[in-house]
Amino acid sequence: MLLATLGVIAAARIAETFLVPVVAGILLSYALRPLVSWLERWRVPRMLAAALVIAMVAGVVSFAGYAIKDDVSAAVAELPGAAHKLRIAIGDATGREPSAITHVKAAAAELDKAAAEASGKPAIVPDDGVPAQFQRMVSTQSTRVVEVASELLLAVLLAFFLLAAGDTFRRKVAHLAGESLARRRVTVEVLNQIDAQVQSYLLTMLVTNALIALATWGMLVLLQLPNAGMWGAITGLLHVIPYAGTMIAGSGIGIAIFLHTGNLATAAMGVAGLAVIATVIGVGLMTWLNGRVARMNAVAVFIGVLFFGWLWGGWGLLLGLPILAVVKSIAERVESLHPVSELLGA
Repeated sequence: MLLATLGVIAAARIAETFLVPVVAGILLSYALRPLVSWLERWRVPRMLAAALVIAMVAGVVSFAGYAIKDDVSAAVAELPGAAHKLRIAIGDATGREPSAITHVKAAAAELDKAAAEASGKPAIVPDDGVPAQFQRMVSTQSTRVVEVASELLLAVLLAFFLLAAGDTFRRKVAHLAGESLARRRVTVEVLNQIDAQVQSYLLTMLVTNALIALATWGMLVLLQLPNAGMWGAITGLLHVIPYAGTMIAGSGIGIAIFLHTGNLATAAMGVAGLAVIATVIGVGLMTWLNGRVARMNAVAVFIGVLFFGWLWGGWGLLLGLPILAVVKSIAERVESLHPVSELLGA
């Protein structure tokens, strides 16, 4: 059992580029299934209903992006000036005195020059300037954004095919469970519970993230930060990633407030305000709602999300909690997996 578990973990790590779109597509199809079923009750063909729902989701996302387009453009236009102000602020804070690391780098450079002169080869000057490092970072992250966009597109396509197929795969899974009527009944109950839990989790996440975005926008308006709507939308979007998303949003908001006001206390106030919002809504309200839906304890959820974050990075942080809910639903109805259910249960 131990070797099999390690083998599954290794396979999941290696097959990340294949498994992530598949899992995301399946969870997305669970979330959108009620809308497709509602259209089908109005005598809309299943294929057309799935296409309409996917188009509606794409339209909502596109409209949200268009709504904050001007704020994003203004923020991007201010990047050069903001970077200059940040460099000056860091220089003033450090007193422009060279650190120990700077001395070590200088000594290493001199040793390289001495070794080059002794060997008769030209000295190689390392290109470790901040602009070059930043350009490399931007290039790397741009490539990663393209990869994430392609994975998301594959997930949406898979969700469309699953929605268009209707209950075909559910019937196949029930048939594969065996000839026993009891086994098929248990399989159908597990599938129904997974369906309900995933839908409830995604609905809870949507509501809480929207509340966090609105509360962040209101707080930043009070602090008179430009592009408050953009930062509110970014915070709500990043909060989809448990724990890490709020930390990234808080860092960005703190830097933006400091560059705009030049006041460290105001920046700290903004970060503290975001921490309060994320704690009250993201941790308090969302944990309470998810606890009522999935009935899982916070320690198991935290460790499970960390594990999936290590396994699949940002996608793992996003998909970890729904996967844990699915595992718990299966473990509750399989006798040999009852210890897993007890470990995850509240």
